[in-house]
Amino acid sequence: MILGAGAAETVGSQIDPRPVLIVTGLVQEARIAAGPGMIVICSSSDPQQLRALLATLDPTTFRGVISFGVAGGLDPSLKSGDVVVATEVLAGDTRFLAASALNEEMIASAALKRRRIVRGGLAGVEQVIAAKACKAALRSVTGAAAVDMESHIAAAYAARAGIPFAALRVISDPAHRALPELAKSAVKPNGDIDLRKVLRGIARNPRTLRALVSTGIDFNRALRSLRGCRGFLLGSDALVPVEA
Repeated sequence: MILGAGAAETVGSQIDPRPVLIVTGLVQEARIAAGPGMIVICSSSDPQQLRALLATLDPTTFRGVISFGVAGGLDPSLKSGDVVVATEVLAGDTRFLAASALNEEMIASAALKRRRIVRGGLAGVEQVIAAKACKAALRSVTGAAAVDMESHIAAAYAARAGIPFAALRVISDPAHRALPELAKSAVKPNGDIDLRKVLRGIARNPRTLRALVSTGIDFNRALRSLRGCRGFLLGSDALVPVEA
């Protein structure tokens, strides 16, 4: 799915008319990001679908790529709603450096609004990391602050094209919380939730209700935080390359 339309953006004293490509995994994230100057694509949490979408796009038509959405927490100190600005993205033995997505003034401004922002690595995976033990193991191997299924693919696309890449991800399920199996399986191909499947699952196993409610509260908190981060996409500092 592709949302949004491009508009001219001013960078310094020059105008680059190309839009920024925003990569998301869920419809809710895509709707938050969509707007002038943005072309937004949504993978529906399907890495292969994301690669197929990116293959249809000409990278020379974008001035940069930003991965934007929620993520699973790996750093035990991070809570739902906390924001991770990527310093790098790690996938297996591959490491992609990220551009500086926020300057210190932006971070200070966000802190005043009681939104915690940290800089850290993102781990890229092909499947949802649900279990607490699996999160801990991935944290031990990568040292990453959070994990998602889009950032490594978006970073690779940007690297091949030679255009800047940045990532901003908000913690949805913290490291201490396991993601219920029903929460994973009830996601429709378009990224929406299959409520009938959720209700059937609860009917079969009522004990899952508490975990689902906690997961839902965390997810809604993450989306509220993500909405507050949308303005960061518009800043001229969003795609400032970092030193290797």
